[in-house]
Amino acid sequence: MLALFISAAAVAVLTGIDQLIKIWAIANLKGQPDRTFLKLGSFDWMHLRYLENRGAAFSMLSGSRGFLIVFPIIMICACFYILHRKASAHRYLYLALPLVAAGGLGNLIDRMFRGGAVVDYFDFQLCNFAVFNFADICVTVGVIIMIFGILFLEHELPEAKKLKEAKRVPYARLAADAPLAGELPEAGELPEAGVLPEAEPLSEQELLPEAEPLTEQTPLPDAENRLLPEESDHAAE
Repeated sequence: MLALFISAAAVAVLTGIDQLIKIWAIANLKGQPDRTFLKLGSFDWMHLRYLENRGAAFSMLSGSRGFLIVFPIIMICACFYILHRKASAHRYLYLALPLVAAGGLGNLIDRMFRGGAVVDYFDFQLCNFAVFNFADICVTVGVIIMIFGILFLEHELPEAKKLKEAKRVPYARLAADAPLAGELPEAGELPEAGVLPEAEPLSEQELLPEAEPLTEQTPLPDAENRLLPEESDHAAE
């Protein structure tokens, strides 16, 4: 949430800078001849020339004010949505998307409150190029950063990203480098187990002897017929 707040603040600051430059251009460049702005030696690189552009870049879509208002609104909302949901996993978006959103918002303010015309003032002299402004620079730099990030920072495979995140957990790096203990070797790699020998038959001596039949025991006399020793002496008398 803090990163999103900082991004929103950066958009507000960049949009404010864009609007201040446009206010200065309206006051000092409108109705005036070109001014040399950037000259290095004999090379005249940049002029300041006031121009009201009612289309997109290179005056494309001139007269399509409705589209040129709705599309930037969608683009700005998409930038903040991506910042909220995806930028934590792609850090370069924290730099690229605020630039794109600020540039879109700066030109959107012109189209909504300056009669549908965007104020441009930078005139590149080395080639036939469109007159542009600070908001256009923000959008261009933001798109370049996004392309650079996609081409050179998004080449890792998903498995490598997961491993990179797992290294933040204690001992996860050591566990990732160690061989997996849970994997079983293939059947062809297992050594052949020895065949158990067949059981040998027991010899006759090792056999247990047969149980002898029980002999007949003399039956005990009935309790009534048995006489105690004393009773037997009296009977003898």
